[in-house]
Amino acid sequence: MHGDDAESGRPPVLLVHGFASDSTVTWDGTGWVRSLVESGRRVITTDLRGHGASDKPADADAYAPDRLGGDLLAVLDSAGAARCDAIGYSMGNRVISALCELAPDRVRRVVVGGAGPTELFATWDVEDARGYLVDGTPPRNPVIAQVLAPAIRAGADREALLACIEGVSGAPLAIPGGIPVLFVAGEEDPVPVGVQQLALDWGSDLVTIRGRDHVSTLTSRTFKDAAIDFLV
Repeated sequence: MHGDDAESGRPPVLLVHGFASDSTVTWDGTGWVRSLVESGRRVITTDLRGHGASDKPADADAYAPDRLGGDLLAVLDSAGAARCDAIGYSMGNRVISALCELAPDRVRRVVVGGAGPTELFATWDVEDARGYLVDGTPPRNPVIAQVLAPAIRAGADREALLACIEGVSGAPLAIPGGIPVLFVAGEEDPVPVGVQQLALDWGSDLVTIRGRDHVSTLTSRTFKDAAIDFLV
C-alpha cells in the first residue's frame, strides 16, 4: 500500500501488471506509483500468482481467470478496501475483468492499458511456447520469443509461465456495463488490435499514444495523466 487519501472519499487505485512481469517493474519502475501518490491517491500493488514474489504453481488450473480474480479480491480484503479503481496493463486487464465479474460492486472505474478484445495467448501455439521455454527451440511465432526472452533472462519460473499461458489463454475482456472504462493504447502496439471498435461498442473513450509500442506505452506521461484525470 502506498500513500493515503482516506480524507478524500476516493477508493484506492489497484494496479495489476501483465504477463512475465511484476508490480515493481511495471508500476514502481515506470513512475506510476509515484505519480498516483503525488496526485493524492492511495495505491495498492500486488504480484499476480506465478510472478514476482507470489507463489508459482505449475498447474494451469491455478491460473484460471476466476482464480486470479479471486486473488485480487483477497488483496482488496487484506487492504481493507471496500471498493477500488483499477488500472491494468496487458494480461492484467483479463484479471481485472475476472474481478469485476466476481464482485462488480468492488470496482468503481477501470483503465484498460495495452489490451484489446483478442487475448494474446489465444493466438499462440502452446507447444511452440513449451518448446521455447523447455529447451530453447525457436518458435514459429516470433512474438512468443519477444515476450518470453526477457523473462527467461531475468530468471523467471518457466513452468509457472507455461502454466499461466495455458490457464489464461482465451480469457475474455468483459467488464460489466455499469463500470466506466477508459482504454489506452500505443499507436505502434500490435497487442490491443481491435481496441478502437471495442471502445466504440462500449461507449468508452480511447487514448492513443503516438509513437509508443507495448513496452514504451507504460512510461508515457500521457498515459499517466489520462488515467489520473479519468479516475476523479
